[in-house]
Amino acid sequence: QVQLVESGGGSVQPGDSLTLSCVGSGFRFVHYIMFWYRQVPGKGGEFVAEITSLDGSRYADSVNGRFVISRDIDRKTMFLQMNNLKPDDTAVYYCRANVDMQTYWGQGTQVTVSE
Repeated sequence: QVQLVESGGGSVQPGDSLTLSCVGSGFRFVHYIMFWYRQVPGKGGEFVAEITSLDGSRYADSVNGRFVISRDIDRKTMFLQMNNLKPDDTAVYYCRANVDMQTYWGQGTQVTVSE
């Protein structure tokens, strides 16, 4: 059974940094592309970043240069290092994995950026 569990969210001020974690279980972590998405209430989900099985990465324009996606295969954990946070980064952040043609999501972790 595939499970994804995020953690690391919180309330920070503009310019601060925060690191999110997503622990995966029930699948061969190294073999699959994984993603971070975010959602603001009343809006659709927004792609944030992805990391491929070869550790290639891609970012949304809005976070490129500020966020870094990575993962630790041994710990089956994906990370999102978020630097120079802005109020527009406020959202619930979700990790996602596509495993054997099925999409799995974590429960989300709230990030709030305000003065």
